[in-house]
This record gives sequence, structure tokens and C-alpha cells, in this order.
Amino acid sequence: MELNFLWLIAGGVFVFWFFRRANEWYYVGRMGGGTAYPLPPGDLGWPFFGNMLSLLKSLRSGDPNSFVNNLASRYGKTGIYRTHLFGYPSIIVCTPELCRRVLTNDDTFGLGYPKSAYLLAGRKSLHNTTPAEHRRLRRLIANPINGHQALAMYIENIEDIVINSLDEFASMNKPFEFCPEMKMVTFKVMTKIFMGSVSDSTFWTTHNLYNDFRMGLMSMAIDLPGFTFHKALKARKKLVKVLQSILDGKRVKAKSNQHEGKKDLMDLLLEAEDEDGQKLEDEHIIDMILVSFSAGFDSSAFGSLWAIVYLTENPEALKKAKEEQDEIVKRRPSTQKGLSLAEIKQMEYLNKVIDEMLRKTNPLSIFREAKVDVSINGYTIPKGWKIMVWTGAVHMDPQNYEDPQDFNPSRWDNIKTKAAAFMPFGAGSRSCPGGDLAKLIITIFLHYFLLNYKLKRVNPKSPLRYTQGPMTDDNCLAEVKKIL
Repeated sequence: MELNFLWLIAGGVFVFWFFRRANEWYYVGRMGGGTAYPLPPGDLGWPFFGNMLSLLKSLRSGDPNSFVNNLASRYGKTGIYRTHLFGYPSIIVCTPELCRRVLTNDDTFGLGYPKSAYLLAGRKSLHNTTPAEHRRLRRLIANPINGHQALAMYIENIEDIVINSLDEFASMNKPFEFCPEMKMVTFKVMTKIFMGSVSDSTFWTTHNLYNDFRMGLMSMAIDLPGFTFHKALKARKKLVKVLQSILDGKRVKAKSNQHEGKKDLMDLLLEAEDEDGQKLEDEHIIDMILVSFSAGFDSSAFGSLWAIVYLTENPEALKKAKEEQDEIVKRRPSTQKGLSLAEIKQMEYLNKVIDEMLRKTNPLSIFREAKVDVSINGYTIPKGWKIMVWTGAVHMDPQNYEDPQDFNPSRWDNIKTKAAAFMPFGAGSRSCPGGDLAKLIITIFLHYFLLNYKLKRVNPKSPLRYTQGPMTDDNCLAEVKKIL
């Protein structure tokens, strides 16, 4: 009896060991001896799942960087590790030097997002273009998205929504979940900037579909009922029809000179043309709006929320930020109504607040793929393997920032960081094209909040979790009060 029990244990240990090593044998073994250098330290986890369970655990803990920290504690602080995530063998890089090297070398490293992101982004999105086409599209969209004239034009639309939303928050006179409300505010802002005035039915249809679309971008690409990707794919098809209908309406109005009011991003993209007079196709515009909306939505919604939370938790920083905004209003001519882009550029301390917030609430990772076998720091990144540029670990590394867990806007006064130690919107030719627009939205929200409102959280110690961004378990239950 005891002998059978021992054999059972031995068999279980063997099965566990066999499956735990299966990915290593499959991916590493089939490379043979063709690589000049060893693979980075790490392991490829379980068949099919890889190390996704460990990653999901770190997300639920509210500290996605703990995934990388665990690798560092097990294999040493090499700054480069092998793993298996989103169905692919992957390499993680998490030092400024390695991150910069990967993000700025388009000849060696191409985009490497999960399959779900490519399929949902669309054939003509920036995610799915050749380097040459990507450069052409970036030139075409630069002015409509981040140009000085476009940003100045968007200010008034953002202001109206922000002012009305803050008044609504204060009028509740009771605690509410700040996170979903901030998402709604940001969705209203993005809809206004990207598409202009739309009917209530179009707004709510777009809002509901977009939630499903965004959830599928980083999911397993399983197109079967019940899976997140399947639901996201159906949402994309419906969103394309909605956006195409809006585009058609705008084109009709433009031909008959019926355009009224200020132009939105879609108007500007319809007018954009390159040096050869070539315009964007409808598919270009629709795919671009879908992806840009998603990127800008998350950074603006979570950015505004966490900047307010961090300032509320740090009275000295809050006082300094508010004094700067008061001074800007005092210097304003009596004939001027609302913010100007020139005033926004004068907000030096608030810009440091936003940079510090971006450092602490950084994106999880930027995805690339090795086009060839690459030798880097004495290790090989095999052709076809994914590379995850883990900017979060860079932003929270004490070697790059003293006391990184502290929220300290003043650290940016005379800071001398390593190149690529701060990458909230990526780096290189494929950095996020909407970074300036996202910061503009956050700045305007903070301006009006600091002037007239304060936040009181119900559960300031509520645990963190991480979905599309960092959030508390209570969705930041809080009350917004008007400053009398």
C-alpha cells in the first residue's frame, strides 16, 4: 500500500515536471544550436497558458510590476528575461537602455501586439502598416491630432464638458463611484473631439459597443461565443457601421457647404492630404479613430482621476498646484473667457504633477517582435519572439528615481534621468501620436477641479487592482464638494 502511494507521488511529480518543462523543450529545443548566445534567464511556464496566471495574479494585486520584480529576485537583475505571455514566447526588457534600444530600432524590432489587438485594430490602422506607410500616416495625422491649431480648437469643447460634469458631481451631495463617472466624462470629451456633435442614441450606442471593443484588445483571440474577443469583434463591426455613417454625413455636408461650428478630428482627417495630394481612405480614418480613441480614453480617464487622488493625498502639492492655477486666472484679461493654449503652457508645476502621475500610473507594456535573431547584452532574442518593453518597471526602479513609491512632483525640478527612463507614451517612430491631446484633457480637468472643488474619498485605504489601468476595489468611492 505504501509502495503504491509512493509510486503515485513519484508519478505526480514526474507529470508536473514534464508539463512544467514542455514549453522550454518545444520553443528552445527546436532552435537547436543556431543561436550564438544563450537566451535571457527565465522560464516559459505551462503549455498554452505560459505564465499568464502569474501575470493575472500581479494585476489583481494592483502591482503589475511585481511580475517583473519576481523575475529579478529569481534570476538576478539582468534587466532582460524570457517568459511566455498571451500565447507567445516573449522577452521582457526593463532597463532604460534596453527599452530605448528596442523602441528606436525599427529595422530589427517590429510591432508585436497580441493577435487580438491586430484583428480588432483593423487593416489600415497604425498597428498594421508597413514602416513607410506608417511614416506617411503619421505625417498626415500630426496636425489634426497634436498640431497647435487643433489643440487650441479642442479646448473650448473640453471645457464645456468638464465644467458641467464637475457641477453634476458636486450637486450629488453624496459619495459616488468616481472611476466610472470619470470614464463617462472622458468618453463625452473624446466623442466631441473625434466626432463632434452626435445624437444621444449614437452616443450611447457607441459607448456601449466601445466598452466591449476595448476589453478584447488584449484578450486571447478566440472567436467563439462566450469569449471576450468574440464579443469585441462583434462590437467592432457595429462600430465601423456607426463611424462610416457619421463620415458619410460629414462628407455630404462638406460638399454642400453646410458645415457649422468648429471642426472635429474626423473633419480634419477628411481634409488631410499628403504632399502628393493623396487623402486618407475612410478605412484609414475609421481604424485610426477606433485605436486612438482607446489609447486616449484610458490615459485621460485614469490620468485625471489619479492626479486628483494623489494631490488630495499630498496637501503641500495640492496647495502649490492650486496657487499656480489661481495666479493664471488673476493674470487673465477681463475680456478673455476660458482657458487659452498659452495659459496651459504656463502651467509648469501642473505639468510636473501630470508627469509624476504618469510615472506612477504607467502603462503595463509596449509590444514588439524580433524580425531577426538579435544579440543584446550577451543574450539572444530569437526571431519571431515577442518583446515586452516594460516601462512600468523602469518608472518605478529606485535606480532611476529616488523613493519611486512617493508622489513627488518636485522631483522634476532639476531632474537628470537616464535616456528613456521616462516613457509614458513610448519612444521612437511609433510612440503614441495622441500624447499631447491626452495631456491637454487631463490639464483642463485639473485646472477647473483645483480652482473650485475638492475630493473626499470614503475608503482611502481601499486595495488596488489593475484592469485597463490602476483602480481601487471600491472604484474610488468619493464625494466631490465645491470650494466655498
